[in-house]
Amino acid sequence: MPKSKRDRPVTLSKTKRKGREHKEAVVNTIKQAAEDYNSVYLFSFENMRNLKFKEFRDQLKSTSRFFLGSNKVMQIALGRSESDEIKSGLHKVSEVLHGNAGLCFTNLPKEEVERLFNEYEEYDFARTGSIATEKVELQEGPLEMFSHEMEPFLRKQGMPVRLNKGVVELVADYVVCEQGKPLSPESARILRSLGSKTATFRLHLICRWSPGEFELYVPGPSDSGVESS
Repeated sequence: MPKSKRDRPVTLSKTKRKGREHKEAVVNTIKQAAEDYNSVYLFSFENMRNLKFKEFRDQLKSTSRFFLGSNKVMQIALGRSESDEIKSGLHKVSEVLHGNAGLCFTNLPKEEVERLFNEYEEYDFARTGSIATEKVELQEGPLEMFSHEMEPFLRKQGMPVRLNKGVVELVADYVVCEQGKPLSPESARILRSLGSKTATFRLHLICRWSPGEFELYVPGPSDSGVESS
């Protein structure tokens, strides 16, 4: 009887004992998921929001298992070549596993997974350092969306404001952020105060693996040489 690929030992980088044990536990859990579920999807994400992702994951917990974390550990678990992959063809997933990515092991039909991922998006407040998706400019004059108590806060963010008969007033036009440029801490706080949710948390499918099948949804890195089968 041939020896199962899943039972092969793997070598992890030298780390403290606790860190190594954690990595080995993750590797073993991913290996078990490959046995328990019919297919695996590699996905990327933008503007990750942990609470929103947890809600998405919880909706599918009866049919699916998600993994986020060290790409290297996930690659080791799946296998990085034909010689060490845990199931035939899974090394192809490892070859396109880069950047902000995660794994979804699932028993759901392909069409249902594609629909769930393609339709998913959640809006939230942009954070410091994220790229502004549009230019936001406030015009000179009263800012009636703010109470008078907000005037010191707005002034602290660099806005040219004053109180005029109890109303917050902008004494000159003010650009909160420029499209395509990173948000400063002050810009992010002003956008939040305006209630402007300019960040969109999205999930994008990269590839799908199931026994005997591999499908790329987006082109892989130029040096990967991976193609759909």
